[in-house]
Amino acid sequence: MSELKKHIIQTFGFTESEFQQIKEFFKPKVILEGDYFLKEGQYVKLMGFVEKGILREFLYVNDKEVTKWFSNSGYFAVDLSGFLFGKKSKVNYQAMTDVELLVISKEDYNKISARVPRWDKLEKMFLAKCFTVLENRVVSHLALNAEERYNQLFAFNPSLFNEVPLNQIASMLGMTAETLSRIRKKQTKYTS
Repeated sequence: MSELKKHIIQTFGFTESEFQQIKEFFKPKVILEGDYFLKEGQYVKLMGFVEKGILREFLYVNDKEVTKWFSNSGYFAVDLSGFLFGKKSKVNYQAMTDVELLVISKEDYNKISARVPRWDKLEKMFLAKCFTVLENRVVSHLALNAEERYNQLFAFNPSLFNEVPLNQIASMLGMTAETLSRIRKKQTKYTS
């Protein structure tokens, strides 16, 4: 639970005491490589926090898999609108490795406000951070070229390039596998 505790205290401003009041809501769950945490069309009943491993978030666009994000250690995994509004998921979460999660049910999530009086303020911060991450991704897709998007992701999470198939990274970056290969070859040429 160390990653979750660190994340909730550092990122969302919980105190140690507030974290202690909610930690029992998070239950361990293991997803084996290749299995799904969530499938498109299922009602979203759990929010996961990745302690160890990698989940790939993807959806189908015109019968083609499009990778949206990789949730690794220190990231939440959830179709947020489905979770908050009781809707069916629009995305899939599949384990790229064996994944250790801490999950909270919607029912327990709703109990946080009874335990943490300032939850309304903290939840707004959580939702604002989720929105900011999404907004930054949209802006980078609109404002940066393919090589700049590659460099940005590589600077942010270089180990990802050794842990998941490159065609899925290319999909997430909005480029073809061939374009990613050319960029990587060019980057290697400059660093050699």
